Amino acid sequence: MKYDFHTHTKYSSDGYMEPKMLVKVAAKAGLSGVAVTDHNTIKGGLNAKKLATNEIEIIVGSEILTDRGEVTGIFLTEEIEKTCFLDVVEEIKAQNGIVILPHPFDGIRSTSFHPDPQDVKFIDSMEVFNSRCVRQIYNDMARNYALENDLEIIAGSDAHFENEIGNAGVKTESDNIREAVLNSDFTVFGKRSNIINPVTTKLLKIWRGSNR
Repeated sequence: MKYDFHTHTKYSSDGYMEPKMLVKVAAKAGLSGVAVTDHNTIKGGLNAKKLATNEIEIIVGSEILTDRGEVTGIFLTEEIEKTCFLDVVEEIKAQNGIVILPHPFDGIRSTSFHPDPQDVKFIDSMEVFNSRCVRQIYNDMARNYALENDLEIIAGSDAHFENEIGNAGVKTESDNIREAVLNSDFTVFGKRSNIINPVTTKLLKIWRGSNR
């Protein structure tokens, strides 16, 4: 089974896809499931989950901007209200969710989290392959941090457009995806997104900001 653990819908400030389109394209791409991780909201995930079928599982999540950088929570049931890193971790855990650092160490994205050794106890999993990392070294740094600190690993496309869904993720034989995430019971796969995609996302965010 294949899962993409990092996708966005129109409910992200820089998103474009309708949840229905995301689910349709994910199924067509041969994925068994996707985590919908819109920026600072679970609305996209909740709407996509209504469209889940026996063929494709939808995991509700959110990529939250904290005072330290972005943190992703998956298997969520409620919105995350806080913005302080420690408070966000506490809110995710209170929902029995899993704490992930998305695209950590990315020196190009101002919102990336740069963890210190003392942060290990708050993190469940590191995203060690993000298709939108322009430089592979950032993914490598994330993997090294995970290995050095005995953290679980995960991967996702960071898809904002249809052509990115399934660019990265994990393959597993486990029929319990939550347990697989907690134990890294899978192999990571991935390829880089076309640079045009993140550039277009940036322009979309700027345009929306000027038209609010």
